[in-house]
Amino acid sequence: MVSKAFAPGALGPLTLKNRFIKAATFEGVMARGEVSDALIDFHGEVARGGAAMTTVAYLAISPGGRVHRDTIVLDADRVPALRRLTDVVHAEGALACAQIGHAGLVANTLSNRAPSLAPSSRFSAPAMGRVKAATAGQLEAVVDEFGVAAHHAVQAGFDAVEIHMGHGYLISSFFSPNLNRRDDGFGGDTVRRADLARRVAERVRASVGGSVAVTAKFNMDDGVRGGFWLPDSLATARLLEGDGHLDALQLTGGSSLLNPMYYFRGPVPMEEFIASQPAPVGLGLRVIGRRLFREYPFEEAFFLPPARQFREALDMPLILLGGINELETVHGALAEGFAFVAMARALLRDPGLINRFQDETAKAGLCVHCMKCMPTVYTGTRCVLRDIMP
Repeated sequence: MVSKAFAPGALGPLTLKNRFIKAATFEGVMARGEVSDALIDFHGEVARGGAAMTTVAYLAISPGGRVHRDTIVLDADRVPALRRLTDVVHAEGALACAQIGHAGLVANTLSNRAPSLAPSSRFSAPAMGRVKAATAGQLEAVVDEFGVAAHHAVQAGFDAVEIHMGHGYLISSFFSPNLNRRDDGFGGDTVRRADLARRVAERVRASVGGSVAVTAKFNMDDGVRGGFWLPDSLATARLLEGDGHLDALQLTGGSSLLNPMYYFRGPVPMEEFIASQPAPVGLGLRVIGRRLFREYPFEEAFFLPPARQFREALDMPLILLGGINELETVHGALAEGFAFVAMARALLRDPGLINRFQDETAKAGLCVHCMKCMPTVYTGTRCVLRDIMP
């Protein structure tokens, strides 16, 4: 069977030149939330390296929805600078996607100097305090803010919008029976816990119209006892598919709030994390870091087994994510019916990997899965091996 890896593929109204998407990875070069030349260069290099589409992460829908103060808010003021970014990506022959979201319980409220929101009131370590349950009125405002941010993404020249529905961020936390203890229309059974996501998807689609693709980064499994797992996530995905507002799901898992290594896999670079933090935070990591960062061994395509359950249950296009480093993995995923693959760490190590795959000078990426890229998010996300072996 001939692989589709380098054949054009349809993503809603778009035609991608191949089946490779650069997954969203926080770039760490947006000091005080400004669009920097380094951010533009980051995505220009990925586009030049052969990816069909590169995803800018993470664009907050509001100041309170930032991860911290160095997160871009996708407001009207940022549109001209983001247009510079999309122009560069387009000039390199690729498309650009804007990942939009609200950090919820993952937001650092002290850094943001703004309160965050949660489905139910609880303590959050990233927030360094208690986050209050959102009122119904606040959630209606969130839905509107997603629509406004999506509109700004279109103005900035993005070809696609990815709604962040994973990793314990606000929408993802509403899915979780562990985090969502509400008894109103936004909580209770699976259908009600999906209501915020469905409203956001509808609002974003209405905002961008039919010429822009709308996707979602969607948690299959929180990796947390009592959290969102396949019986709930498969049912929720069917609801989203039935609504018809999304062009694809990018399948992920894990929780930035409670189990971040679940969606990274590999050794925990604890000493590097400690060194990257202020002294009091570093001391705390020495005490509780190993409990917070549980270690999972790396496996090629580690999300493929649960993703197969979604491929069996859904008709909509699915994007496979998670530890994709080998061209053979890509061929196999496409043969199984996945529409695209999304790559992150492999393209940090070698942004030109897709071109090397296509010209048959590489069959696998150079990433060694050391995870030492993780702490670099505070100083500019990068592969540390590229510093000495460009």
